[in-house]
Amino acid sequence: MAQGCKIGPSILNSNLACLGAECVRMMDCGADYLHLDVMDGHFVPNITFGHPVVESLRKQLGLDPFFDMHMMVSKPEQWVKPIAVAGGNQYTFHLEATNNAGALIKDIRENGMKVGLAIKPGTSVEELAPWANQIDMALVMTVEPGFGGQTFMDDMMPKVQWLRTQFPSLDIEVDGGVGPDTIHKCVEAGANMIVSGSAIMKSADPRSVMNLLRNACMEAIQKRCLDRAEKSSFMPCSKRPSSG
Repeated sequence: MAQGCKIGPSILNSNLACLGAECVRMMDCGADYLHLDVMDGHFVPNITFGHPVVESLRKQLGLDPFFDMHMMVSKPEQWVKPIAVAGGNQYTFHLEATNNAGALIKDIRENGMKVGLAIKPGTSVEELAPWANQIDMALVMTVEPGFGGQTFMDDMMPKVQWLRTQFPSLDIEVDGGVGPDTIHKCVEAGANMIVSGSAIMKSADPRSVMNLLRNACMEAIQKRCLDRAEKSSFMPCSKRPSSG
């Protein structure tokens, strides 16, 4: 199975004037990792920050926070080494932004980072499938990338469900419009890495919000485990694996 539930606040929704302090606040409130959105103004219309900011955060925060780098850039190959040197832990690139995902995956690993592969709402999940056994995490976008505050797209949940069925041990992340009102749809479909922006960052009590998201995720995982055990117990003898 995927390695449990992980909650990652999207720090782009924080007070950017004191970004380091906001990251510390999120970790103190129970974040499992930090989700950093890098936008280049080409792959998506907005521009955010790049490796110099990542390097500054790493120096301030130390080695502990896990940086999930969501690279919304048109040339993801160009930024692998700079992000690795700056302190990124996972390099999540968009399938739509490269013509050679295999070479890019290899380069990311050679630079000491985990590999995430993201797909936009308009990209079919079957296009991600050939790479699923070579990556650490699949990111299913539940809004169009590049802008915050969009409405959660329910019709992305079949993608998550298909991935969870086909690749049970894969970490599956959802990003976009995820919060207390939409978390159950995400985790019931099979997501176990939850990116949440304003629902956490703008809350007066981010710890409680993260606990709510985590508890919903854990309950969904436990339910899937029970469902599998129940199906196994009712499996006809001829269908059960041989013990020999």
